[in-house]
Order: sequence, then structure tokens, then C-alpha cells
Amino acid sequence: MTQLTLFIGKGGVGKTTVSAAYALHRTMRHRNRSILLLSTDPAHSLSDILGEPFADEPQKLRLAPKARLHVWQVNAEKQFRAFLGRHKEKLLSILETASIFSREDIEPLLETTLPGMAEMAALLAISDALASGKYDQIVVDTAPIGHTLRLFALPQYFSSFLDMLEVAASRDRLLAERFGGAVESAPNTLVKQWRGMVEAVRAALLTNAEIFLVTTAEKFSLNESRRAILALRSLSPDLDLTGIVLNRAVLAGQRCQICRMRHAATRAAREFLRRHFSAKDLYIAEDAGAPVMGPLLRTFGDHIFAGKSFAWKAAPPKPKPREARLSRAEWPTLDRSLTMVLGKGGVGKTTISAALGFSTRLRHGTAVDICSVDPAPSLDDIFQSDISDQPHAVLGDSKFRASEMDAVAVFRAWAGRVRQMIDEATTAEVSSVHVDLWFERRLFSQLLESVPPGLDEILAVLRVLDLVRGESSRVLIDMAPTGHALDLLRTPDRILVWTRLLLKSLAHHRTLALARDAGVKIAELGKSVRDLLGFLEDPRHTRVYAVMLPEALPDRQTERLIAELSKLRLSTAAIFVNRVLFEDDVGRCRRCSRTRQWQLSTLGKLSARYAQIPLYVVRNFAHEIAGKRALRAFVGELWRLA
Repeated sequence: MTQLTLFIGKGGVGKTTVSAAYALHRTMRHRNRSILLLSTDPAHSLSDILGEPFADEPQKLRLAPKARLHVWQVNAEKQFRAFLGRHKEKLLSILETASIFSREDIEPLLETTLPGMAEMAALLAISDALASGKYDQIVVDTAPIGHTLRLFALPQYFSSFLDMLEVAASRDRLLAERFGGAVESAPNTLVKQWRGMVEAVRAALLTNAEIFLVTTAEKFSLNESRRAILALRSLSPDLDLTGIVLNRAVLAGQRCQICRMRHAATRAAREFLRRHFSAKDLYIAEDAGAPVMGPLLRTFGDHIFAGKSFAWKAAPPKPKPREARLSRAEWPTLDRSLTMVLGKGGVGKTTISAALGFSTRLRHGTAVDICSVDPAPSLDDIFQSDISDQPHAVLGDSKFRASEMDAVAVFRAWAGRVRQMIDEATTAEVSSVHVDLWFERRLFSQLLESVPPGLDEILAVLRVLDLVRGESSRVLIDMAPTGHALDLLRTPDRILVWTRLLLKSLAHHRTLALARDAGVKIAELGKSVRDLLGFLEDPRHTRVYAVMLPEALPDRQTERLIAELSKLRLSTAAIFVNRVLFEDDVGRCRRCSRTRQWQLSTLGKLSARYAQIPLYVVRNFAHEIAGKRALRAFVGELWRLA
């Protein structure tokens, strides 16, 4: 049986580095085994870290003789389209038979970009890799934890969807039974085939998988890791961790104050992990102070998973970087109705978002609403307060409100309202005219049993709509990590396509009260989304800030992010380069001096690349930013890169 191994964790903890190091370590130790390293993150980094371009299909990595490691960065749209293409005719036949909609109504909707495509494509890629029989082990570099939890929940959603298809395919039999007749039904081969696929993936994912949690010694990362594991176990009692990787550990206290504090944090993190995950293997990955990429990954894997000493010498960047030219700056004021903060996972988006809101409140007294639309939010950590789906005051300030969108709770409430609407429409009369609507009530109820993929992006758009129409004069959105943030920003255009197609389909059935009511609501949604698109694209109303770290991987992802934002007609107002070490921070510490040299190399590239975009440098704070006092200190310093 193929072994499935997943690396999960908060964005920015080093999942890609650790999973690639593990795959290389396993490949070189077991050269008779074929291993696939698969990335399900929509913002892939395997190509960056391995130093090779990869196509959107499994590709063999050039290694020593007989070593067999393939790498696959999943192209979500291509993967999903290929799957749908193989089954579209049978699916259309079932849906057309089972509903008031014709093939001509349904087919255009299937041709659009559907919500949750990244998670569905990840599941399909894992299924294809398992079914191929080509690999002894599949190592999965997952998306940040919030969206990975959606991946783990997908088998249940697929099962509910298949139950709905089974009901749909049995329309004639069910209607005959309701009215006292009988119809012989043929077995549905599509549903049977898909159910077999789902059960195979469920067994591999929820029962037999090895799951490694990657974390760092930061309290935010540890807290989120604990919340994630509780959420994981709530999905299935069979889900459990195989081991934990404590990444970027500092094992020896240096003369440097930063390293002393990080050494203390590493020691505290080990105690935390032993306390909360006592039965799990703990692997330590020491911080090199420099990027671990390319050939170094195998050595790093041996260090983590075979306990070998941390012996390699990290090379300095070439050419030797110049000192950065910095000038003092003030934190930007939230002077637009809507501000969105984007960036790779773990770069400090939440901290920068909170600082922007806090500094605006301090200097101008403007009311600010900050909302996280990340499915794994951490506003509660930074504000040291329980943050819920509904906005409430933080830091003792009634005009500074925070909320964390709870997509699942919002969906459950919405599903309840939809069920009520369908029930009212189908029970208003007792005439046989409503036979089809009775059947659709059963159909929709079946479909609404599970939370669908892609929910976070759709509901986040609706949440932004509500906030910009609300009382607060300044709305600040702490976005999900890059790949899913871009999906969110593409969602308004997609919603407009869906609303146009749905309205066209419903027009054919306007004699039905339910179709008319649904048409009104869809038309209202379409108008609201058009207004939001205009709002987003107008720099007089909306600002977009990017956050990054002065490191190689965040630098490359930020370059791609800004290019994608430009395609979406969104201009980047500024880039915040977070956690930058200054000369007087590092002293004579070798590790910190090495880190700083790599940071200066990145800063030099940024100056050349983004001459037209303001670049703000945020100094590294040795302690984590949490609470009012820490935020006040944090916003007391900011620098501008020349």
C-alpha cells in the first residue's frame, strides 16, 4: 500500500522546506522506493526551493543513480477540468433528469471557475497519485492550515454530494414511491465509481496517513498549531499526528540578545509541545541563519529526521550586499474606506494589519474595523482577547473593533434560511404542480448537509460588502495567505458570471414562485458585487498593502503576488518588509550576522525592482507583538527604504 505523508502547519513555518528535506532524505536512504513530492498549496514554492522549474505534472528530479523522486506542483484548474471532462456527460444527464434545469442551463455553470477548485484539485491529485500505483510514498506539502483543514473535510463533502447525486439519479423511483407506484431503477455507475474513489482517498487521508505538524517556537505558531489539531480531530477520531517538527530552533544561547531570547523561546516551545503532545515524536530543525535550498535540503533532512549534527556551513550571499539606505518614516494612515493586507503565510500580515489600525486610532481617532478572513486567524493572539465572527471592541477602545470570519457558522445559518425558503415554497399548495419542487427540496436538503469547498472566498466577499456598507469609516481586511487571497480577489468576477448564468436559467421558470424569489436575490447579489468590484478597483476607495520577509522565498512569492494584483486591476500602495535585523541588533553573533547579510541582499533587489512602490522596513522585535503596550512600541518605529 502507498504511504501517504502530509506536512501541515501555519503559513510561514517552513512546511515546504521541511517536506522537501524529508522527501530527499527518504529518497536517498531508500533508493529502491519511488517517492512523489506533491504540493497542494495554490501559491507553490517547490520550484523556488529546489531550484528547478516544474511542469504541472509529475516530473523526476535529477539525483544520484537509482534515486527516484518525482515532484508535482498541482495546477488546480487543469486538474479539476481534466476530471470534470471525463465525467461531464454522465453528470449533466443526472442533473438534467433530476431538476427543473435543462442541459443548456447547467452546462455553462460547469464551464466556469468553480469555488473551492484548489482544495478539490488537491484531493483529485492525491487520488490520481494513489490510484496510479507508481509510488511507494507520497509526500504532501500542504497549503496553510486553515485551507488544509478544508482539504481534510472534503471526503465528507464529496460523500454528501454523491448522496445528492444518488437521490438525483433515483428521481423516477422516488417520485413513484411518493405517489404509491414503483419504478425499477438501474445502478448508477458514475456514483459508484466516484464513491469508490472517495472511499480510497478517505482511507488514505483519514486512517492511514502519516501527519507531521511543522511549527516554530513563536507563541502565535504554537497556539495556532494547537487549535488546528483540535479542529483536525473534530473531523475524524482517526486523525492523529505522527510527529512534530520544531523548525528554526536555536539550541545554544549566544552572546547575542536575539539568540538568547530565541534559545529561551525554543526551550519553552519544547516544553509546550511535550505537555500538549506528549506521546508524539518531536523532531528539531535548527536555524541555519541562511536559506536552506537546493543541495542543502538533503543535509537538512538528515539533520531533522536522522538526528545528524548541524554541520554544514551556510554560504554568504554573492555578491556581497551593500548597506541599505534607510530614512525614518511614519506609519501610513488608513485614509481610504477599505484597506487590504496581503502576503505569504507567516510574514506578519496580522501584525502589520493591527499596527496600521492601532496607529490610525492613536494619531487620528478615526473609527477602525479590522476583520480577518483567514480560515486560521490570529487576531485573538495579537489583541489578547477572544475574537468572534461579530465585531467587538479591542484594547479597551470602543472605536477599534475586530472580528474573525467564521465561514462554517455563517454557512450553517444561511443553509437554515435556504431550507426554510424551499420548505415554504413547496408546502404553500398541495397540488401536484409542486411534485418537482418536492423532489428538489429533498435534493437541496441533501446538498446542504456538508460545508462546500470554496466557501471561505465567497463568504469573505460578502463580509467585505457588509463592512464597507457599515458604520465604520475605515475597514481593514487581514487576508488569507497569498494563493487563497488571490482566489478571494478573483471571486467577485466569478460571482458575476454565476449570477448571469443563474438568472438566465431561472428566467425559463419564472412561473414558479421559488424561481422568482431566487431570481430577485441573485439579481440583488449581482448588483452588490458589481458595486464592490468598482470599489476595489478605485484607488480613491481602496488601498492594498503587501507584507513580506527579507528572504528568498517570500521575495519570489511577493513578486508573483504583485504581478497577479496588477492583472486584477489592483495597484500595490506599499510593501512592508517585516522583521529586518539592524546592524546594532546583531553585534558579533555569527548566525544573526549571516541572516542580516541575506536580508541586505534581498533589500537591494527590492530597491531595484520596485522603484515606483514605497518600501517600508519594519525592524525585527525580539519579542512577539501582542497586547496594547507591545503594539504601541511597535508603531513607534518605521523606516523607508531608498
